[in-house]
Amino acid sequence: MVAARCQGRGRRLQGFAFPRGGRWYPLPTIPRVSIHDVCIRGAGPVGRSLALALARQGLRVALQAPAAEAPPSAADVRTYALNAGSVALLQALRVWDALPGDARTAVLDMRVLGDASSGRAPAALHFSAYEQTVETLAWIVDAAELDAVLASAVRFAPHITVVDQAVPAPLSVVAEGKDAASREALGVKLDTQAYGHSAVAARLRADLPHAGLARQWFRSPDILALLPFDRPSPGQSYGLVWSVPQERAQSLMAMEPAAFEAALAEATGGEAGVLSLCGPRAAWPLRLARAQTVCGPGWALVGDAAHVVHPLAGQGLNLGLADVQALADVISEREPWRALGDEKLLRRYARRRHLPTLAMAGVTDALWALFAHESPLVREARHRGLQLMERLGPLKKALTARALNS
Repeated sequence: MVAARCQGRGRRLQGFAFPRGGRWYPLPTIPRVSIHDVCIRGAGPVGRSLALALARQGLRVALQAPAAEAPPSAADVRTYALNAGSVALLQALRVWDALPGDARTAVLDMRVLGDASSGRAPAALHFSAYEQTVETLAWIVDAAELDAVLASAVRFAPHITVVDQAVPAPLSVVAEGKDAASREALGVKLDTQAYGHSAVAARLRADLPHAGLARQWFRSPDILALLPFDRPSPGQSYGLVWSVPQERAQSLMAMEPAAFEAALAEATGGEAGVLSLCGPRAAWPLRLARAQTVCGPGWALVGDAAHVVHPLAGQGLNLGLADVQALADVISEREPWRALGDEKLLRRYARRRHLPTLAMAGVTDALWALFAHESPLVREARHRGLQLMERLGPLKKALTARALNS
């Protein structure tokens, strides 16, 4: 065998060749081998968390993200409510402790109020970390800070390459969110139910300390949550998530700050003190959605690309991070001979996540449907139901434990 440049029949040949019968023949082309094991399409908190989890297993991960992310047009007012399972994953990824102290706030207690019935005071449910014998019920986390810390961890993680377009890999994971273009390209249908409501989010400051107490109002036609937070004022701030019919959402977004604060005062009855806006407001339409399948040969869906639920229980990101944990576990437990894109392997992931996501979607949808009705009979049933649950301690404790670890 001879290599590189050689003479044959008066021409210079490039590449490897060998003579046979006085003629030159090129060597067979060696097929190119993918330099990545997994390509993750989408660099939100779910996509980045999955990249970090798989890189910890020594897999070569390509994370598709925009070449240059445009700066946000306004401050990010979103907050995430994270349960114990999500926090444990972020701790394992060495991300949780990197968050600034005031970017995460412990929820020690929760108070849920229903609508009043027949002139009576609203029924109320109370949950506490003490009753559950846990440190906290949940953590309220600044969305922008979590995104920034995850991005920094990815930047310095070995085995992760950030790319601006999808690259070949034995396994592709779609983590692009609820409007994922890659999911549509795979031909996966999304079963969707629009609620006709929008979520209005904002940051608030109160004149009273929050004491780690989350407050939520379930009533027709709106659902309002005040999530204790330490920004901008430590101990006296809240993240607001207010689910209202779309016309009402448009009205709230158009209000001057003083009018919006007056609407908040009327809705909360002064339970959390005097509330004032601390920055812009944001709104987005709400829906229930579920992909008809979450995996196939060489691909899988995670996070909002696979399922979307109503934010009334604050479980959206928790479901996505549980997807990350399940997929990472399935991959780490696979047989040594089984390929990453093996459909049988990915079905294990689908089975692990089927019931938890279906159950959470069912619970949030049923709660929304229950509190969307304005009928006096339904309102009376809601009132009595909340009272009964408050009295049934074991049932309330079991439901809380499920939410803490789902």
